[in-house]
Amino acid sequence: MTEKITRINPEQLHQTPGYHHITVVEAGRTAHLAGQCPLDGNGDLVGPGSLESQVDQVVANALTALAAVNAEPHHVVRSVIYVRSDEQAALGAAWHRLTTSALGPAFTTASTLLGVAQLGFTGQLIEVDLTVALPD
Repeated sequence: MTEKITRINPEQLHQTPGYHHITVVEAGRTAHLAGQCPLDGNGDLVGPGSLESQVDQVVANALTALAAVNAEPHHVVRSVIYVRSDEQAALGAAWHRLTTSALGPAFTTASTLLGVAQLGFTGQLIEVDLTVALPD
């Protein structure tokens, strides 16, 4: 089966900063990655207090998880980004760093960016949840 992922932005909906309102995946296998956290291989938090460092670790972890299922960022069909902040500037900074990283193509699909009050680990500032249409 040929990979088939279609990304759509209906003209009646608002313009987006790079993501698409709708992602259609033809029949196939999917992988649902657990929320990727800014933890190193030992389970230690990377970059306490630094959103940039934590985004970079999340990107590295997500790329490792994608490679484990023989997928690449462009195979991602849904993302949810959680940022521990109620400031729009912090959310925008996280979005910009993610979309300009090696993981960037993952965020051209259906995506949600949320500011939250707390994440699972003390000092954690970001987490990224990805759904992937696996290549044949």
